[in-house]
Amino acid sequence: MRFAAIADIHGNDLALEAVLADIAGRGITDIVNLGDCFSGPLEAGRVAERLLSLAIPTVRGNHDRYLIEQRPQDMHISDAAAFRQLGPAHLDWLRSLPVDLIYRGEVYLCHATPADDNLYWLDMAVADGNVVLRPQAEIEALAAGIDAPLILCGHTHIPRMAALTGGRLIVNPGSVGCPAYDDDKPYPHKVETGHAMASYAVLEKSAAGWTAQFRNVGYDNMAMSALAGANGRPEWASALATGRMP
Repeated sequence: MRFAAIADIHGNDLALEAVLADIAGRGITDIVNLGDCFSGPLEAGRVAERLLSLAIPTVRGNHDRYLIEQRPQDMHISDAAAFRQLGPAHLDWLRSLPVDLIYRGEVYLCHATPADDNLYWLDMAVADGNVVLRPQAEIEALAAGIDAPLILCGHTHIPRMAALTGGRLIVNPGSVGCPAYDDDKPYPHKVETGHAMASYAVLEKSAAGWTAQFRNVGYDNMAMSALAGANGRPEWASALATGRMP
């Protein structure tokens, strides 16, 4: 079994198209999507049309949830920007998405963690503003009750994998469309990949078990950076240009 996992597109249509082309170029036809599809000052409408045409297994991310649970006037600026580009069919699609699912009977998918779509699973923010690998015992505890040999999550935008007890593997494929951001919970911190490429992962099962190959794909990131700047989001412009926050 071999398939690709994408996550955290955040309205970046050029990054999505580059990743889809790279996946197709590797002869892979099966894809799963780990959520946070639209939010950001980019091209949510174009991404929505593309994803609805693909009809790939998708789980709902926290920003996807905000788009269907919050009133537009109460949304964060990135969610509101995406909401203005989405039509009824796009919002109905978001409402139809599950918070988690089992793919092909043996791969568990969720956006962040099984019980909390805002909690980092493989990483954690610490008081000095850094993001570090979460202790093994905490990663294991968040996976309690999940027997699937392969677990996929997104949310942090950082490509990462960790081995779990019982031979299980948990993988975050990184972000297709947003290589850096900042947040204020539980502590103010920055997440930075240090590069501007689009990220995804190829998962493959052999007789020895599951493996993950992380892929980084170049695209016209400066066009997306310019769009973010024109839309009044200089921090997004920096993230898209450099993979770092200003």
